[in-house]
Amino acid sequence: MKRGVEQGEPPIFDDAFRARLDKLFEWRRDVRRFKPDKVASSLIEDLVRTASLAPSVGNSQPWRFVSVETLAAREAIIANFHACNAAALKSYEGERAALYAGLKLAGLCEAPVHLAVFCDHATEAGSGLGRKTMPEALDYSVVAAIHTFWLSARAKNLGVGWVSIIDPKDVCRTLNVPPAWKLIAYLCVGFPQEEHLDPELERHDWQAHLVENARLHRG
Repeated sequence: MKRGVEQGEPPIFDDAFRARLDKLFEWRRDVRRFKPDKVASSLIEDLVRTASLAPSVGNSQPWRFVSVETLAAREAIIANFHACNAAALKSYEGERAALYAGLKLAGLCEAPVHLAVFCDHATEAGSGLGRKTMPEALDYSVVAAIHTFWLSARAKNLGVGWVSIIDPKDVCRTLNVPPAWKLIAYLCVGFPQEEHLDPELERHDWQAHLVENARLHRG
């Protein structure tokens, strides 16, 4: 029988660590306002390595992080966002439309780092374990990696913004990724221009914090 790699003593997480971990969760914000300061590529590579420690269905590790660096690609992504944002605005009326129009919903022009995160649906890693009954767990695995990346970035004083107002098929065409890759997230990464404990959408009266969603439901 094949044995696993020998490990040392497990770490002890004390009350001080747990308190700081709680703060990390509290201060993880969706950032849209970035400083122009450059971010070292080595730091992003370190964060991707940390993200690869995330859990995945069948240990499939289906995440694929793509750094979007060319001016042409970034301009195409920004145009994609503006088109989708204009279409979304039309779905609101009156005061809600005015409020939506005034929100800053992406930091695409300011963020020094753009990352497109895909799920490789053609991966053979994991041999399909756990995906027969819930094939969507492959996508969920990528979301877990994104959240791991996000928290690790926050711990290194970086901010992350998730841009969802975007056409995923156009992103795939722009970046010319393999057909089996599905876009899960488009991320803006950089040093935050502002620090806030509360979410921006809560601060600008779009949606209040739902206290009841912190309640444990029992079946």
